Amino acid sequence: MSEMSLPRVQHIIGSGIVAAVGIWVTYVSYTQQPSEAFLFPRLISTVFVVLALWTFFKACLGRTRVGNGISARQLTNLLPGLVIALVYIFWAARGLGFYTATAIAFFILLSLYDPAPHGLVKSWVKRVIITACFMAVMYGLFAVLLKVYTPREILF
Repeated sequence: MSEMSLPRVQHIIGSGIVAAVGIWVTYVSYTQQPSEAFLFPRLISTVFVVLALWTFFKACLGRTRVGNGISARQLTNLLPGLVIALVYIFWAARGLGFYTATAIAFFILLSLYDPAPHGLVKSWVKRVIITACFMAVMYGLFAVLLKVYTPREILF
């Protein structure tokens, strides 16, 4: 058996983590009550987990084009976003409410990854406007159009 390349191992590990998260999210969506409120999340999470498992098994079998993998520099660039995502998933969405936590997380991510200068008021105004538009779309999609349950805690 030949040794696996580092990019292939990275792909197996990454797709395995995504598949594990997909399985967990799917399990949660099928076990939460009231069950009617989780109909849409069940549909989305089921599709998500099927695709994630498919990608993971393709990676394990070596049938995926893996490219060059993720360099240390790229990982360093992604790390702040991953930390914010973990804080959002495991604490902020439930502790602050879905819409409040999403607005804060989106604004922080936009501020971190937006190449516009941080010293200009114009770029901060642009970020606030983009965040407000994003939240309007999120609210319209989930609350108005789909009428689905979102975690409601402190603010809304």
